[in-house]
Amino acid sequence: MNPRNSDVILGRMMALHPKVIDLTLDRVWRLLDALDHPERRLPPVIHVAGTNGKGSTLAMIRAGIEGAGQVVHAYTSPHLARFHERIRLAGELISEPDLTAVLDECYTANGSDPITYFEITTCAALLAFSRVRADYTLLEVGLGGRLDATNVVESPRLTVITPISIDHTQFLGETLAEIAAEKAGILKRGVPCVVGPQPDEALEVIEACAERLGAPLAVHGQHWHVREERGRLVYQDELGLLDLPLPALQGRHQIVNAGAALAALRQLGFDETACEAAVTCAVWPARMQRLRRGPLVEAAPRAELWLDGGHNPAAGEALAGLLAELPKRPTHLICGMLNTKDVAGYLRPLAGVADSLTAISIPGEANTLSAAETAAAAKEVGLPARTAANLSDALASIAGVEPEARVLICGSLYLAGNVLRENG
Repeated sequence: MNPRNSDVILGRMMALHPKVIDLTLDRVWRLLDALDHPERRLPPVIHVAGTNGKGSTLAMIRAGIEGAGQVVHAYTSPHLARFHERIRLAGELISEPDLTAVLDECYTANGSDPITYFEITTCAALLAFSRVRADYTLLEVGLGGRLDATNVVESPRLTVITPISIDHTQFLGETLAEIAAEKAGILKRGVPCVVGPQPDEALEVIEACAERLGAPLAVHGQHWHVREERGRLVYQDELGLLDLPLPALQGRHQIVNAGAALAALRQLGFDETACEAAVTCAVWPARMQRLRRGPLVEAAPRAELWLDGGHNPAAGEALAGLLAELPKRPTHLICGMLNTKDVAGYLRPLAGVADSLTAISIPGEANTLSAAETAAAAKEVGLPARTAANLSDALASIAGVEPEARVLICGSLYLAGNVLRENG
């Protein structure tokens, strides 16, 4: 089968709705009905929402369940290098033949009716999951929660809400309370929810929603606690204390993500073996990922190359904290961002830990911020900045002056995807 068949169908799906984002569940329900409701035939669902850390938390939950010898479906977004990454079927990335088959089936069932790309591809993932045996299904919310296309499972086994911060205000609301209300839309009557660290304003909304629905909460700081102590991760809840290795995923912010994953696993009845696998075996590309091989590494062999796809102020804070903890080394950013993001908010914390920023536009992205605009935003927050025509030129200019520098490529998951493709 031609490996580009899925790309052809995905291209057609992009044309089914004039907007990339149009939050409602009506179109999803219509298509799921035409498909005979695959969402009702899924293995037990763990549904994960939040602004920051939901992908890392989901990756750790998956690693824990798989470490216990069980089989997991997982749906995440966006993809980095290719669409297949979004659908992990019984532990493996969906094959090209299987992906093409479910995409074609959904496209045919939908006909010419309007539906967004994310909505129809989410239906395709649910269809694939409904046909293959697994012990659990992990669903990551795409945007928000209440009206997200993943929010169609009537009775998940567990829900998780990771830290909430200001992001996507054009869709979710201007305040933390409004955004939290959208995230809390994944709560279901009587279904337990693990809640990561939250601002008071967000937690109040989640607690009020949970009370209305009779949804038991396991809240960070109340029902479970996690901290780093003497180079170990210490987790405690009503079941007792766990003394585990630090997360394999880099960054102090991964401590609380690990805590949420451990709380979820404990809610599901998994033992310490699964919990240790969660923190030691999780892999999540483009989240402070060290690049150790490939053409980019060969182009700057003495440099220390890192890649991160975070793109909001909370992600900037987390990155700044991690960079401050690394051994002292000249540090330079190569940054490309979308024009929908709070660029200054993201870059402000990084200004204190980076020596310079080289701005680039994200290749092939209609919504990219221009390199000049990103550089201007960096200068406004006190970060010396210049522009480059592309990633290769940016890296060459840094390595030419400081060949042993630490270089962090950052600002967007879309840029991260380009990097992973370019670097092989």
